[in-house]
Amino acid sequence: MTAAAVLELAVGGRALRISRPDKVLYPATGFTKRDLAAYLVAVASALLPHLAGRAVALARFPDGVAGGYWFQANCPAGKPDWIPVAEVHGTRGQLLRYCRLEEAAALAWVAGMAAIELHPFLARADRPGAPTALVFDLDPAPPAGVLDAARAALDVRRLLGRAGLAGLAKTSGASGVHVFVPLDATATFEDAKAFVRSAAEALAADAPDRFATRLGRAGRAGKVLVDWRQNAGGLQMVAPYSLRGTPLPSVSTPLAWAEVEESVRSGDPARLAFGPAEVLARVEREGDLFAPVLEGGQRLPPVDGAAPGG
Repeated sequence: MTAAAVLELAVGGRALRISRPDKVLYPATGFTKRDLAAYLVAVASALLPHLAGRAVALARFPDGVAGGYWFQANCPAGKPDWIPVAEVHGTRGQLLRYCRLEEAAALAWVAGMAAIELHPFLARADRPGAPTALVFDLDPAPPAGVLDAARAALDVRRLLGRAGLAGLAKTSGASGVHVFVPLDATATFEDAKAFVRSAAEALAADAPDRFATRLGRAGRAGKVLVDWRQNAGGLQMVAPYSLRGTPLPSVSTPLAWAEVEESVRSGDPARLAFGPAEVLARVEREGDLFAPVLEGGQRLPPVDGAAPGG
């Protein structure tokens, strides 16, 4: 490997080497591994708090977004010794050792592996059975799109308000919207899943032409799936500020509720599409709009005692 094929970086006092830094990850724009590393380091102050103390699955795209991808659970054996791991038991009882990304240098390191998407668990590694948030994963099926997901997010916000809860919205970075509800970590994943399932079923009962709760594609066309199944201990959700493996470099971006409302009023889906440069400008201007997710403090009401759809 020639010197020209290696990028040497110093990030937070760590020395890093990224091979093939000019490897194009997004052919439509020419966005490279070098660009990915630069973005992740620049956004680290907003991104890292959402990864800290959590196991993180890495979606790696070694041939860019036009090629295949795979999810890395076990942290590579050749990782730097300063990158810690989180031990998690898989669905078959196997022990998995996920990477923990605790500093900006770790973000640059995963960029070198073409890890475009970062998916942390909903619970911290030291309390794997206690989610710190629940999530409404709003996934529109064509011809429905991101504006339909935004409208659904507003319905979710109203429903949460009736249960005495507040949520925060972010784009999925693709066609969907995520609504996170910060919790005080006293509920279990089964509690969280039951709550979101009850809410999803209430939404579908009130507006069956707009909402679906089943994963199958049959009957889903033009509807928004409320995927309550994402609230499980063995699953992860894409982090705020993570890029996605979409044709263009799109970022899962926290939103103010006023932005969600305005996007629906305007009918302009471009209001819900953000690239890396736009996200960095937003963070510089507004800080981390998703920071309240880290503060917790909300106790999940029991479904029987305060049904979300009631």
